[in-house]
Amino acid sequence: MSPAFLADAVLVIHGLFIAWAALGVIAVWRWPRLALLHLPALAWAVWIEASGRICPLTPLENSLRRAAGEAGYSGGFIEHYLGRIIYPAGLTREAQWLAAGMLMLVNLVAYGLLVKRRRR
Repeated sequence: MSPAFLADAVLVIHGLFIAWAALGVIAVWRWPRLALLHLPALAWAVWIEASGRICPLTPLENSLRRAAGEAGYSGGFIEHYLGRIIYPAGLTREAQWLAAGMLMLVNLVAYGLLVKRRRR
């Protein structure tokens, strides 16, 4: 397998992981046992955003891109691929804190409603 293909695969996996962390609670509503997979992913996503760190998949993708003769990128996955959409003025620490807070708030409400529903 070529490094370019592997870099693209890491990109897709990274995107799917972010989608799972952000939206996995929807699947948990249907299949509650998926919470065992969703909650650790959610915790990781919130920690990465709140701490300002870069997910290890980003340097892996960059390394594979450079091995393929392509240019890597600086910053994180969200900043590079989704930054202009999610953070129009650029990725700031405040924007990261806001993203982490919103991620936690939405999921706390969803899980709270799920627990309430299951108790009935």
